[in-house]
Amino acid sequence: MNPDLEKNVALLVSYDGRDYHGWQRHPGKATVQGTLEAAILTAFGEDVAIAGAGRTDRGAHALGQVATVRLPATIDADAIARELNAALPESVIVEAARRVPEECHARESALGKTYRYVLWVDADVPPERQGRVWTLRGPLDVAAMERAMSLLVGEHDFATFASNAGFERSSTTRKMSRCVITADLPQIELTFEANGFLYKMVRNLVRAVVKVGEGRRAPRDITAMLAARERKAAPGSAPASGLFLDAVHYATPIFAR
Repeated sequence: MNPDLEKNVALLVSYDGRDYHGWQRHPGKATVQGTLEAAILTAFGEDVAIAGAGRTDRGAHALGQVATVRLPATIDADAIARELNAALPESVIVEAARRVPEECHARESALGKTYRYVLWVDADVPPERQGRVWTLRGPLDVAAMERAMSLLVGEHDFATFASNAGFERSSTTRKMSRCVITADLPQIELTFEANGFLYKMVRNLVRAVVKVGEGRRAPRDITAMLAARERKAAPGSAPASGLFLDAVHYATPIFAR
C-alpha cells in the first residue's frame, strides 16, 4: 500500500477463545490475530499485520480487545466492521471500527486494561458456559476472597504472580486501581483493573484468591506473597477458560462502552 493513501484504523473485537491458540499469530495454528488478518485479506484484498492491545492466552476470551491496522483510505470506515464480520467465523466479532490518529497503537498507546475472571461453583455447567468458566466444587468464602483482593489494590511489585514468559521485563511493578468480586451463585466474577499486567498475572492472582476462598490460605497471605517477589511463593495458575479481556483504556477513549 501507498503510505499516503493509508489510514490508521482501530477495531473493537470480541471473541470466544475456545477455538483458538491465543491471540498471537502462530504458523499452522488457529489464532485470533491470524483469523482477523485472513478476514482483512478476504474482505479488502489487503495482506497486512494487525497489532492487538493484549496477547490473550490459548482458550481465553475477550469482549473488549482493541487492535489497530492500516487500511486504504478509500475504504468506507462505516463499512469496515460489516465487511469483516461477513468474512469472519461466528467466534470472532468486530464490534466497531474507527479511524484514529496515526500515532495511535493498540498496545503502545494503552494506559491500562480490565480483565474479568468467571468462576462457576457447581459441577453442573450449562453447555453454553462450558469452556468459558472455571468450574469449582466449592463452597467458597466470598467475604474472605474480597478481603484478599482488597490487599492487591495500589502499586505493588507483582513478581510473585508473573509466570516466566521467556522475555526480559523492565519492571514487575504495576498499579492495581480496582479489584472487585461479585457473586450471584453459582457464578462468581473477579475483576482486575491495572495500568498493566504481567504474563499470566491475572490467572495466578485468581488461583491465590481461590485458595483463600477454599480456606487453604488466609487473606493476609496475599501480602506475604507479594513481599516474597518470587513465583514459588504463590499457588499455580487458574485455567484460561474463565479469563476475559473486558476493556483497554486510553487517554482519549476510542470506543464508547
